[in-house]
Amino acid sequence: MCGALGGSVESVEISPHVPRMKELSIKEKMILLGHSTILSIVPGYTADMTDLRTPADPRGSIFDSGLDLRQLAVLRAVAVSGSLAGAARELGVSQPTVAHHLGALEQALTTVVVTRGPRGARLTEMGRLFAEQADIILDRLASAVEEVRALCDAGVETLRVGTFSSAGGALLPAAVGEVQQRLGVRVELREAETSELLQDLESGALHVALVYNDGDGPLPIPEGWQGEILTWDPYLLAVPEEDARAQQLSGGGDQVRVSLGDFASDGWILSRLAEPSADRSLLVAAAREGFTPRPVLRTDDFHVALGFVANGLGVTVVPYLAAEPRNGVAYLRLADPSLGRVISAVIPDDSPPAVKVLLARLRKDATAMGHGEAVEGIKFGG
Repeated sequence: MCGALGGSVESVEISPHVPRMKELSIKEKMILLGHSTILSIVPGYTADMTDLRTPADPRGSIFDSGLDLRQLAVLRAVAVSGSLAGAARELGVSQPTVAHHLGALEQALTTVVVTRGPRGARLTEMGRLFAEQADIILDRLASAVEEVRALCDAGVETLRVGTFSSAGGALLPAAVGEVQQRLGVRVELREAETSELLQDLESGALHVALVYNDGDGPLPIPEGWQGEILTWDPYLLAVPEEDARAQQLSGGGDQVRVSLGDFASDGWILSRLAEPSADRSLLVAAAREGFTPRPVLRTDDFHVALGFVANGLGVTVVPYLAAEPRNGVAYLRLADPSLGRVISAVIPDDSPPAVKVLLARLRKDATAMGHGEAVEGIKFGG
């Protein structure tokens, strides 16, 4: 049997000084009279005020109930082991300690939850009911502890990573996968150009960003951040596969290089970006060879640019990381060693653990990738 929780019942007699007071419900009377009304006692009229109490949040009563997590763990251990002695062994405590916590639990619940006998201990119906709910509580608590500890290990709950498109596909997947596997951290990606990513870093919208620089000047790294060079990403010249120059160079081996000047009269597919880094190294290198590329199309999508090249509408430069197998396109290696871009990771001076794990994998993969040897299936004319 469950014990009854004690408590006094309040009652009050209300004077019917308001018209038709007796015809109103107790709650209606209280609303009508208001909190400032003085209730007088009138013989023969009583009202049970229990239903006027404001319902309390039942979770608040747990504080004074005498319940604690050890009691829940003890009850589960008894249910699993079938005895107080077995529960004590499972929990690494003494049998009197198990008995003490069971007694405290039964006192808090005002009912018996375990019966003891010669063959061990078993849960009563009330004990089984409570144990089912206790299991949910203990499992969710363990999950919460694990999640908080993982957050402490990672330093962030969600790792926000910025990247430009070609690096996002070539360098980030394995690194992000390692962060999620080792630390259980959610990862959000933001794809944008370098100038936008640097602004996001400065505003605190990102924890780390992959950026590129294809010019001689340094990038404007925000204060409190630092850049680490990951790899050099050289440019290839993408030309129509049927171009006679590409066919002449075919089979010439990996050492064959072409000059930009050989394509001075061709139409060029250039970037439409207004930012200084767009096509900077190409324009500088072309100026050294005495010409300015004649634009026939402007796009910032390498996939689109290669489609136009495949149809014989122009030539363009493509970073190794963005080179993709494409029918109708041949790639030529360039003689000018300055044509390319530096890929870096920009990280905070005081990096959280999740950023360090990501960076370590990026270093490893960038080193293994080298100068584009990992790009398979592309056709080299030279």
